[in-house]
This record gives sequence, structure tokens and C-alpha cells, in this order.
Amino acid sequence: MATLDDVAKHAGVAASTVSYVLSGKRPVSEETRRRVLSSIALLNYHPNAGARALASARSNVLALFVPLRPDLYVPVMMEIAIGVTTAARAHGYDVLLLTNEEGTAGIKRVVSSARADAVILTDITLHDERIPTLRSSGVPAALIGVPADPTDLDCVDLDFVAAGRSCVEHLAGLGHREIAFIGESEALYRRHVGFAERTLDGVRTAAADAGVGLVHRPCESSFEAAAGALARILEERPRTTGLIIQNEAVIPSMLSLLRTAGRAVPEDVSIVALCPDQIAEQTSPRLTSLTMPATELGTRAVAALMRRLREDGAGSGRVELLPPVLTARGSTTTRESGEQ
Repeated sequence: MATLDDVAKHAGVAASTVSYVLSGKRPVSEETRRRVLSSIALLNYHPNAGARALASARSNVLALFVPLRPDLYVPVMMEIAIGVTTAARAHGYDVLLLTNEEGTAGIKRVVSSARADAVILTDITLHDERIPTLRSSGVPAALIGVPADPTDLDCVDLDFVAAGRSCVEHLAGLGHREIAFIGESEALYRRHVGFAERTLDGVRTAAADAGVGLVHRPCESSFEAAAGALARILEERPRTTGLIIQNEAVIPSMLSLLRTAGRAVPEDVSIVALCPDQIAEQTSPRLTSLTMPATELGTRAVAALMRRLREDGAGSGRVELLPPVLTARGSTTTRESGEQ
């Protein structure tokens, strides 16, 4: 069965142009209109009833896709959901919550049933299989995360490359010459999740620029995984004096394990964490951290959708990267030159 995207390709126009021809919401040149209608006839395309309803009426509902995966830190996702829900209500919208496990089928179901006016996707991979479906559907969408090709998409995210660089530059500026990066689970890197890949890129680039020794250890979210990762670092890189931790779930374990190993924080090992402020403030010592602005990301994604809806889906996409903010606390200190 032909899709709207098939018609657009056959006619040599954008999917939105086909939608405008069908809905009459925007003027289209007569020549383009004839070409689109000819393609519709040749391909025997039948517009979905739900999609037509979506084009002509508003449900005042936003669909939010969130992951329920063991390799992701659920509290951050819930903060994003709170940001989306609060901002949506301020604009008179409700939120329909779906799981990312529904994939492209979930997007098709939402669009075909006209249950939502727009879609927000999270857990974005660099080559996300849902994006072609999203583009061909014509439904307004915002991504919390940035794929490898963000053309015509509205995306909002923390600048994770800059975040990784900032962590290394802070430790290098304090005199640390051997740094270990305890990252997300191996599964996230295998899926090429954007934020994990970009943070690692920033860390590696900054370490090379600063002439700092670096080792990267992916880490699952269990105490046993944290113990294994730290033991390998201390055995293979005993001169390591700086840790960057991106996996929030293992922060308490790492602090406990360092104490057990006789490594005081920050006197022996300085730690920088990428985590929410409330986590950084509750540890002992309090952690130098680069905050994850989860609630703000949800709020800004809704703002992008409201703009799209006002423009009736027209206009080019925008990628908005929030600059990282590092707050120095008690877990980092100066490493004297020559001190090991």
C-alpha cells in the first residue's frame, strides 16, 4: 500500500506539500498540485482517515515516547516527563505516555488514530529507525536528543560533546594527568545512543588536547559491575587520580568502593559526575558535577512543538543544544605537580 512518503517521492516534492494538497491548508502552485494528484492516482494512494482528522482538528494531546530499559537511569527520564507534562498543561495540552519499545509501530498507531497533535521522542540513537517513519507521517515532532542527521527536525539536548570536554578540562586544570571515564552500560554504546557517544567523543578529544592519559570503562548499573570496573582501573592504571562518572546509578557504589580501597576523595582521587544536582548534593563529599537539565529539556521540547503547531508544521527544523554548566564542589581538588 502506497504511503504519503511514496507519493512525495514520486511527485518530487516534500511530504508536507502532499499534505497541503490534500488538506488545502496552504496554497500550492497549480502545476505542483496537478503533479501530486497524478502521483496519488498512479500509486492508488488512499489518505488515512486518522491522518485527515489530525490535519483538520486538534486533540490537544501530545504523545511522549519514553524508554523503559534496564540500561537507562529512570529518574532522569521521569524528570523529562515532568517537564513535558508541566509545560504541556500550561499550553492547554494533555500528555499521552507511550514506551519506546513500541518503535515505529507506536508512531504509526498514534498518527493513524489521530490521538495526538504532535509527538516527542526520547532515547535517540544516531541512526534512529523511528525517524523515517516520523518524517513520512507529517506529524509535528520534537526530539530530546540529536540523531546523526537532524535535517528538518526539531531537536533539543544538552551539548554532550562540550560536557565531556568540560569534565576533562576541569580535572586537567587541577593537575590530574591520568583520568578514567566510567561511562554508561555497554548496551548504550552498542545501540549508538547519541548522548553516550557524544560525551565519549568530548572526553577523548579533550584528553588528547590536554595530553592527559585516559581509559574508558563502560559500566552496568550494579554494585558488582562498578566493583569490576574500578578494580580493573586501579590494577591497570594505578596512577589514575581523576574519575569522570556518567552512569548516575553507580555513583554511591563507586564512593563506597573507593573508601574500601583506601582511596580518599578528593585527596587521592577527584571525581566529576554528570548527574542531576540533587544526586551531587546528597553524597559525601558533595560531588563536583555537570548537571543534567532534564526538566528543562522537556520544557523546551514542548516549546518547539508549540512553534511547529503554530506554523502548521511548516518551517525548517532547529537543533538547540544547552551549554553545560559545571559546579565545583568537594569531590575535586588540586593535584600537586609530581604527586602520585
